Amino acid sequence: MTDSPAAARKPRPGLGRGLSALLGESVPEEPIKGNPTSASGVRMLPISALIADPNQPRRHFDEEALETLADSIRTRGMIQPIFVRPHGQNFQIVAGERRWRAAQRARLHEVPVIVRELTDAETLEIALIENIQRQDLNAIEEAEGYARLIREFGHTQEALGKIVHKSRSHIANLLRLLDLPPSVREMVVDRSLEMGHARALVGAPDTEKLAKEVVAKGLSVRDAEKLARNAKPLPKRKAGTAAPERDPDIAALERHLGDVLGLNVRIAHGEKGGALTVSYSTLDQLDMVCQRLSGERI
Repeated sequence: MTDSPAAARKPRPGLGRGLSALLGESVPEEPIKGNPTSASGVRMLPISALIADPNQPRRHFDEEALETLADSIRTRGMIQPIFVRPHGQNFQIVAGERRWRAAQRARLHEVPVIVRELTDAETLEIALIENIQRQDLNAIEEAEGYARLIREFGHTQEALGKIVHKSRSHIANLLRLLDLPPSVREMVVDRSLEMGHARALVGAPDTEKLAKEVVAKGLSVRDAEKLARNAKPLPKRKAGTAAPERDPDIAALERHLGDVLGLNVRIAHGEKGGALTVSYSTLDQLDMVCQRLSGERI
């Protein structure tokens, strides 16, 4: 039986302690010139030898902030090296694309870099760590990074939490945002809709309309939850009977279980019992639920 990609990799304790631990505790503040063809270390490389990673989690770069950084680099030079890995005849950026972009605007010909041999999974992990530590990622970019590590490299939510120093429920909540329609995800990206508000709308009908109403009225997260709850289709009932009110304790329990699993949970409770429905969209999510129910470690 072949081990999974996640099991085959050796533990990397440096990742769990953050980016500084991986790079070494004492990265020099001033660039050190060295042989540009050596395999690793801190050295100067032509800026044209660096290429961006098309799969890096960060997609949006603030133009004003880039220009401010470029001005600083023109005045003081680039103090912090860019983290790269060999990529054919060039070097692919692992962490520091914003500095690389600003350095181009500052018309630098060379930049200080740290070179490491890394796998695709390690590259994505480090890019996530660096951006999260700097608070550079919006919620959708962060969620997409987690989803790719789960989908392509076999990470679990628990393992991701240890890598990025976040709770498993935080990661689960972010992943739920990917169930939102593209138009609503874009509102989260441009920060017109906060993460908490967007999360309250997951699974509601006509989410785009509700999201616009939340923004227009400046609703609180609690108000957004109420709006989404009231917008859900009512269960079928006999003609002439009143619609039963939702028990707030049941609704709170649904939200709690949804946070724990990172999935949509629905509880139908009656006098003689009821039903618990967990909705999943991928086989990986189903497998995660089965492992939790059977008591296996994930």
